Amino acid sequence: MAAPERLQELPQIEAALWRELSRAVRDRHHAWRVATLATVAASADGVQPEARSVVLRDCDHDARRLLVYTDARSAKAQQAERRPQGVLVLWSAALGWQLRLNVALVLHTGGLQVSSRWAQLKLTPAAQDYLSPLPPGTPLADTPAAHNPAPERDSRGHFAVLECQVQSTDWLELHREGHRRARFDGDGARWIAP
Repeated sequence: MAAPERLQELPQIEAALWRELSRAVRDRHHAWRVATLATVAASADGVQPEARSVVLRDCDHDARRLLVYTDARSAKAQQAERRPQGVLVLWSAALGWQLRLNVALVLHTGGLQVSSRWAQLKLTPAAQDYLSPLPPGTPLADTPAAHNPAPERDSRGHFAVLECQVQSTDWLELHREGHRRARFDGDGARWIAP
């Protein structure tokens, strides 16, 4: 990917961010296809931050929404239900751009949004991720292969969609001519110190 022309206006930058997010959903090689999602888990010791990689599956610029897939029994799904706030972090060396997206999380385990996506996914190898009889993170007594029975393709298993409603965007550009940073949220767009 060639380095983009250095954009100067905040509306141009925000539009470019959403174009790149949309490209990331379609292009398996785009650096933003895999993002880091940070959430908060409650424990006996208080709160514990957790972060993991997720794959962007859908992008709706007008609704300011991104979707990822998950197992409904996963820690991130449980955390999204208990504390429906998170941060998505994305980095592209080719662009020199880092994004931090503050998101409201909504877990969908049924309905058309889930069933229509499952219909597309169920015949792919990725379907196995949601058909396992064991929840993610379950300790295994022996090798993982022993716990992967042939999937039941008629069932949706534990497939769920995690909606990430973008509330604010923190954009950082690392550039040899000087770093720049901007924030986009309900109060508008503004430059901030890098």
